[in-house]
Amino acid sequence: MQPLTLTVLEELEDLSWFSRVGIKADSTTAMVLDSWQEAIEHCGRFEWEEMRNEVKNLYCEGIAQRSPERWRQWNEVANEVRALAIPLVNRKIEAVVRKHQLPEAFRHQVQADIIMFCMETEYADVTPLEFFAGLSGWYLKGHFPCGWRDDRLPHGRFVIY
Repeated sequence: MQPLTLTVLEELEDLSWFSRVGIKADSTTAMVLDSWQEAIEHCGRFEWEEMRNEVKNLYCEGIAQRSPERWRQWNEVANEVRALAIPLVNRKIEAVVRKHQLPEAFRHQVQADIIMFCMETEYADVTPLEFFAGLSGWYLKGHFPCGWRDDRLPHGRFVIY
């Protein structure tokens, strides 16, 4: 695993996750929601899931085109990342899941986001950090990114809680 990915995971371990949910952020870069209920509704929208999948697929295509050798290592690298990221995410979200009775879909989205952020970090030498690094920036700031507003990428802004 790349040293930068390990550093990212250490930083995530040290942070207090969701410490700024609902606190207004820069409204030019994000639309801020007012409740966990709204956040869960947004993260469950088909359009959000479709966008995240499309971005992941385009990212993977870019790696495959730029470095077929590195692309062949994707599954092995992803397994290493998941082995560290999933337990980390589960530890960091457990209290908020319990306190707010958040659905399993919340856990799956956070896991997928953090895994893809780590994968972008792992492959930053092939393709620069992109969507999931930006999305994860909101996690790092104590928010929950849960949607996209106003337009298709690269325009628009994140929906966060």
